[in-house]
Amino acid sequence: MANKYYVIGGEYADTDFTTIAEGRSEERYGPFATEKEAHDFWRGITGRTVDNAMVRYRIRPDEELRGKAYYVVGGEYSDTTFGEIAPDRTLETYGPFTRREARDFWRGITGRTVDSALTRYDIRTEEELDRP
Repeated sequence: MANKYYVIGGEYADTDFTTIAEGRSEERYGPFATEKEAHDFWRGITGRTVDNAMVRYRIRPDEELRGKAYYVVGGEYSDTTFGEIAPDRTLETYGPFTRREARDFWRGITGRTVDSALTRYDIRTEEELDRP
């Protein structure tokens, strides 16, 4: 099945561009048959909003918007090759999340464990969960 493309965004609460501004909703335009058509639309809409630093739009293929599940996986490892979980620990798996939720959760958990050289977390799809 051929991808269709969407232009998604709007006005955000801050320049992290993760939370839509209060009283606003995420805008979605499309579908566009080709990435070029989506890019042409994106160029037009970003040109009209260039004076507002809180507005951002992105081009996304529909495969990213179909509800694919993402997980945050990791924990404390036995060494810095990150091949085996430490003997007294278990592999931690959090999710399912949307891609954005997984990224936000990953940022939070890695921020809390930044001082541990043996702790690592990755974002994986459901298909990748069995991967070492």
